[in-house]
Order: sequence, then C-alpha cells, then structure tokens
Amino acid sequence: MRRYPFDASDRMDPRTPLELKDGVPPPERYLREAPYEPEDDGDDRESRWRRVNWMRWIMRGLAALIVLFVLAVAWLAVTAPLSKSLQPPTPPSVTLLADDGTPIARRGAIVGAPVDAAKLPKNVTNAFLAIEDRRFRSHWGIDPQGIARAFVHNLRSSGRDQGGSTITQQLAKNAFLDSDRTAARKIREVLIAFWLEAWLTKDQILSRYLSTVYFGDNTYGLSAAAKHYFGRTPQNLSIAQGAMLAGLVKAPSRLAPTVNLSGARARGALVLRAMVEGGFLDKDIAAGVRPARLATDRVAPLPNGTYFADWVLPAARDQAGDLARESKVRTTLDRRLQRAAERAVRRAGLRQAQVALVAMRPDGRVVAMVGGKSYADSPFNRATQAMRQPGSAFKLFVYLAAMRHGMTPDSIVEDKPITIANWSPRNSDGRYLGPITLRQAFARSSNVAAARITQEVGVANVIKAARDLGVTTPIPNEATIALGTASMSLLELTQAYAAVAAEQYPVRARGLEDPPERGMLASLTDRPHALSGTIRDEMLDLLSASAETGTGRAAALSVKTYGKTGTTQDNRDALFVGFANGLVVGVWVGNDDNTPNAGLSGGGVPARVWRDFMQQALGVGAAVVPEAVPEVIDPDANGYDQTIENFLDPGNIPPVEGEIPGVGRVRLRDGRLDFEPSGNDERDRRRRDEDEDRAPQRDGYEDEQ
Repeated sequence: MRRYPFDASDRMDPRTPLELKDGVPPPERYLREAPYEPEDDGDDRESRWRRVNWMRWIMRGLAALIVLFVLAVAWLAVTAPLSKSLQPPTPPSVTLLADDGTPIARRGAIVGAPVDAAKLPKNVTNAFLAIEDRRFRSHWGIDPQGIARAFVHNLRSSGRDQGGSTITQQLAKNAFLDSDRTAARKIREVLIAFWLEAWLTKDQILSRYLSTVYFGDNTYGLSAAAKHYFGRTPQNLSIAQGAMLAGLVKAPSRLAPTVNLSGARARGALVLRAMVEGGFLDKDIAAGVRPARLATDRVAPLPNGTYFADWVLPAARDQAGDLARESKVRTTLDRRLQRAAERAVRRAGLRQAQVALVAMRPDGRVVAMVGGKSYADSPFNRATQAMRQPGSAFKLFVYLAAMRHGMTPDSIVEDKPITIANWSPRNSDGRYLGPITLRQAFARSSNVAAARITQEVGVANVIKAARDLGVTTPIPNEATIALGTASMSLLELTQAYAAVAAEQYPVRARGLEDPPERGMLASLTDRPHALSGTIRDEMLDLLSASAETGTGRAAALSVKTYGKTGTTQDNRDALFVGFANGLVVGVWVGNDDNTPNAGLSGGGVPARVWRDFMQQALGVGAAVVPEAVPEVIDPDANGYDQTIENFLDPGNIPPVEGEIPGVGRVRLRDGRLDFEPSGNDERDRRRRDEDEDRAPQRDGYEDEQ
C-alpha cells in the first residue's frame, strides 16, 4: 500500500523541524518529493543519472575526437603538405658539362615532367588501375575489399605475399614516408591517404602518382619512362607499351626491360588480362595486342661516375641549390686535355702500380683529372683522396722559406752529411759535393742541403711557406719535413705549385666554371697575396734548373719547363709536379698498399707521363739533349769547365744547332734548348693520338659520335 505523501512520520523529523501553516508543509517539499512515488523510485533515479552521465561522456568523446581531428589536420598540413606529393622521391639528376658545354657525366635520378592523368589515353591510365587498384574511383583512400582479398591470399599461399595498398596509399608512402615496415608507419600512411582523398580529386591523385612512381633504370615518372624505354611521350603510348610500364611498378629493378625484356613482356601480358577481367579493355582488342618493342635512345648514356665527376659533384649540387628537376652545371673540364691525360696514363706501361694525374690552370681551374688506371675497377680517387708523402717535391716550401730568409739561388750551402738531434739524413745517390749553390742543390735534390736550409731558416718558416701556398693538412713540427715526410693529396700539392705559376697565393683548386660566392669573412681572411717578383723569379730559376738539367730532366719540353721530382723512402711513392705555358700538372705513381717499388723515382715514370701529357696538351716536343762529344767536353779546347760542381749549371751547355734526322731542329737560346719537331714526326704523332682516341676510354669519357 502506497504511503500518503504527507504522512506525519515524514513531516516529524527531530533533526529538521518543519514549520507548518494550517498543516501544510513548505513548498520546497513539493520540489523534492513527488505526490505519488512507486515502490522502486530509487532505481529509476539511478538509471536516469546513468543516462545523463553517458550522454556527458559521449559529448566529451566527440569533443576529444574533434580536437584530435583538428590536430591531425594541422600535423598533416605541416608534415605532409600537398605540394610534396609532386616532388620526386629521390634527388633529380645533375648533368655535368665540360667547359665547352658538352655533357660529360650525369649523377642522380632521371625525373620526368609531371603528367595530367585526364589528358592521357584511357588505355594507359586503365592499365595502372587494372593491375594496381581496380576500385580506385570508388574508395576513399583505402580499399577494405582489397585488404581482405590480400589477407586471404596470404593465408592460403606459401609464395609471395600480396599487398592491398591502393594507389592513394602508394602515393602517400612514396611522397611522405620511408620504407619501414612498422604499424606506426602504416597508420600514418592511412591518415595521409585520407588526407589526400579529402583535398585532391581522383585525377589529381592519379596524376601525382604517375609523375613520381619508379620505373627502373633510375627513372622516375611516366614521362621519363616513356622516353627512356620507347622514345615517346606518354600521350603517344600504345596499349602494349602502357601495359608494360604499368607492370614495371611491382618490381621495377628486376623487370626493367633493358635488363629483363622477357620478364617485362610477361608482366605486360598479365596487365592486359587484368584489364580484360576488370572491364577496362575488350577481350578481342586485347587478343590483338602485340608485345611491346623497346626503342631506347641509341646515344650512349652518360657515365654516372668518373673521377672528376665524383670530385666536383658536391660543389655542383650546392651551386644548383634545391633541385626540383634536372639541373645542368658547367665545369672546368677540358675534354681534349682529359683524353690526353688518359692516353698518357695508358701509355705509361704500369703493371701493379697505380697512377694519378691532375692538370689545372694557374688560377685553380682543374681541366683534367685521372684518379687511377680504371674507374670501373676502382673508383677511389688517388688524386684527391689518397694522402701520400710528397718526398722531395716538398722542397718547394723549404726553398721558398730560404728565399724569404734572404738567400738566393747563388747562395752556397754545404752538401755534406749532417746530424740534427738524432736524425742523420743522407743523399739517395750516396754522393756529397761539398759547397754548392742552392740552384745546384735543388736541381740534384740534395737531402742534406735541404736539411741544412731547414735548420737555418727554422721549421716554423717552412711550415708557414707551405700554409701560405694552400697546404691545409697537418705538418709535423720537426726538421724531417724537409724531405717530405708530411702526407698530403696530389691535388693539394699541385695547387701549391700553381701559386708560383700564378704569382699569387693561395690558389684553390676548383671544378666549376663559376666560382662559389665568398662571404665577407672569407674575403677578409683568405684573400690572395701577391708573390714577390724577386722571390718568384728566384723560385722559377730553381724549378727550371730541376726540370731541365736536374733530376726532372726527363720531363723537359722544348718550351721553358718548371718542376720538381719527389721520391719517398724505399721508392714507395714517386711524383713530378711542374708547369709550362700556363698549365700546371702533378703526376703520382705508387702502390695502393704503400709497398716499395724497386727502381721507381720521380725522375722516371712520373716525369715521362708528365712530359707525354704536356706534349699533347701544349702541342710541343720534348727537349733533346745532344749526345756528348769528347772534343766538346774538353775544357782546354772549348773553354768550359766541366767539373762535377758546375756540371748541372745550364749555362755550361755548349751552343748546339742543327737538324737531327727524323727528330727535328735543335738550337740553344738564352741558356736553354729550343726544339722544333720535324713536320713528318708531328703528323705521325697526331695520327698516333687520333688512333688512340678511337680506342675505348677506360675512365668513362667517351668521344662524341
């Protein structure tokens, strides 16, 4: 029986006295209690309270989802801007040009121009849809049916797994993500796919996919692939060609038709069957499609790597800036001189030993570079990367310090044994001539004389001379550096000799036609300094004595020649570095494992390679020293003192003039030999060089057809 709502027991509460008026409770009671409450009124209130709480949690969850959605949109806008989907997934290629504008090498991917899917032939776009994403036009970035099909296939099949990614997901992965196979990356891929579907039309998504997808042979984008494999634009592709290209996407490196034509054709046939099954192509039309035939470019492709290209590429990319498409950068390489350098290296007759050659102008422009006998066998660049001891070629800095100290080429130095601390250098030939001039000491490369000079001028001044001429590698603060014990690259040593030829220092070797812009700080701290005219003339005096009558006489040319030999301990390294007629060249010969080479010296193979290259480069002949005749050597008959002390003085060479049959005309002018080759020999040399040019080039520089 229900209780009366105003039962006295309810009204009489000793803790809360009620004030009644005419037996009626206050109005607040009516607000708290209903006149008729069922027996389970407590349960109803609890259920209503739960419903209110659930509604509140649902609203809070929706608000949180909205916040998360806004944050996700903001995150995608920052990390996955739509413009990025048009960028290639790899840096586009940089084409290096010789100084005459001829392409010499290409590095990086071949990226084609963007395509518009709406303007492509339907059979081309349908080929990609049939094999990659048949429901592309109907899904919203992911294809549940495709995912389920791939899942069932992978469970039943023990072979290759099948993927369920849509074209939108592939675009998201290629443009924005890496190749990690993690759940987090897959979630990001799905989010970006939804993002792309929300902001782009289907044709825009397909266009961006076709413009950036990889087709093998380092080729990205449908435009580049169509031109590379078939010599056509995407708008002119046939059904068979479009099917073959669509089939390459699955495994582009393995199926590239240039290396696997049968596999590419088989995959193309599979694409045609998929087009028929998906309703994209009529069965009768598909039956009449013949296999696609390649029409690759007949011009030999540019090499991707050469010694010079490897060296200059970082600077070329810096000059090109942020690449979006292929860029062309002009270099300083002279193709004629590069071929001459390669010929000289081939003709050196080397067996196990390696060789390196650097040729530059006095301002530092590198015009030829050979970093080894074969780039294909070893891309290690011995001209720029190998750090070897220069031997006596380092004496350039010793004698420069001496000239700065006030000495001259006619100053006298003792050519006799010396001990400095615990070091006792000796001459390589074991002979000591006593008091000789600096000119004679430099020409015969006296080790003890160089040690005495270093002791007199100070090791610090020798190091400063090397630093001034551009040497940046560590140089030990000890007297042994006089014999070239500090390691450096051939390029660094050659640019130091270029400073003498240029009459200013330092000279920085560069491979780009346009030198990089220098900042204000670099302009103030690294500005060029003029080499004193007197000191330069004295250094030229020493260098000519070494190259024309001293240890480097095998390199002497019919024009004024300057240079210095270098041979390290146990004949491990041999060098000749010098210049003539505005061309500075360094040659190194040695073993990669730094083992000795019996009989190797800077005045031998390196000097001959240097002379061979310079003859081709400058179009001059070699200096010809006539055989000595006893009557001419007799000092009583001719008045020439032929003592051993002044034998190396070029002024003591008797005047000779005449025609040497089959060689040319020789005459002495101003204390030096001039050589004029005979016409027949010059024609023979040109003909021999032309024959060698027709031989396959081993360093990657092919003659233009």
